[in-house]
Amino acid sequence: MSDHSSLEESQAKALAEFDAAADLAALDAARVAHLGKSGTVAGLMARLGKLPPDEKRAFGQAVNTVKQALEARLTERQTVLKAKALEARLASERIDISLPVEAQRGGKIHPISQTIDEIVAIFGEMGFSVAEGPDIEDDFHNFTALNFPIGHPAREMHDTFYLPDAPEPGKDGSHRMLLRTHTSPVQVRTMLSKAPPIRVIIPGRTYRSDSDMTHTPMFHQVEGLVIDKKTHMGHLRGCLTDFVRAYFEVDDVPVRFRPSFFPFTEPSAEVDIGCLRRGGELKIGNFGDWLEILGSGMVHPNVIRACGLDPEEYQGFAFGMGIERIAMLKYGIPDLRTFFDADTRWLDHYGFPPLDIPSLITGLAR
Repeated sequence: MSDHSSLEESQAKALAEFDAAADLAALDAARVAHLGKSGTVAGLMARLGKLPPDEKRAFGQAVNTVKQALEARLTERQTVLKAKALEARLASERIDISLPVEAQRGGKIHPISQTIDEIVAIFGEMGFSVAEGPDIEDDFHNFTALNFPIGHPAREMHDTFYLPDAPEPGKDGSHRMLLRTHTSPVQVRTMLSKAPPIRVIIPGRTYRSDSDMTHTPMFHQVEGLVIDKKTHMGHLRGCLTDFVRAYFEVDDVPVRFRPSFFPFTEPSAEVDIGCLRRGGELKIGNFGDWLEILGSGMVHPNVIRACGLDPEEYQGFAFGMGIERIAMLKYGIPDLRTFFDADTRWLDHYGFPPLDIPSLITGLAR
């Protein structure tokens, strides 16, 4: 058999195997057999050394032609088989969008968090900033600076959680450590650390030794404080009236201020809003009945003086409310204790979507 006949047979055999390869693995095996280091083309090139000088050039050119033809066919088949492999993989991984999808259970915003966000949004539009303070307080910030006299009932063990390993109290009990009974100590800390004018709200946890359907040992409270020159009761009334109407989303809800007493304010007032009680249900609005929602008053001169300010120059007003209480009123939650039961079924019912967050700029609680 002539050398050229051998080349044609080798080329035809290699091309046939390339075309017969059903997948990339079979094609690669054919490539190694014909174009590898020990393959058909390498064997043909090895024969060059045995040929007479006058035949080497022509035979070498013919071998290169065969090699180029095989490489071209190999590239073509690789393209075809890669496309088939991709098509097969996509077909096997295809998702049937008509199949029912298992519902993913999303989380909910707790009503307390939602209510705090709403309060911050409303007072934020009035120019208030948020202040915070420690849950563990000393007697001075929690009682003494707020005009609670020694022997006041609020200082008793049955109402206040005192820390058993606290330092020995001073003569006025000022160093005795306790869990704060209200967020008012932050008012004191703010006045001691910041020069007027002051306009802050203070949301946070508070603690009292009490537990029933309407009380828990730990609860949330928000207080507000304004200190400035020539501040008067009319400013307090306007501020709280705007808040109540924005929070309950009732523009004509009446607001009533009743004389009361708190050690840290003078004069003091309980704030009532109009409502309707019927058949165990409560509706907020101008219906003739009244419901107490918060306490307020002008900051007592003794408190202003205890914080290093002159009550002849600066006056202020303060107010405070239970966050759980106003959340119960707005969202119809009957039992205070359920806020802390960690029952996801309750949260599914009373909770809020994760993106339902009141804007700090516009919209308030609406």
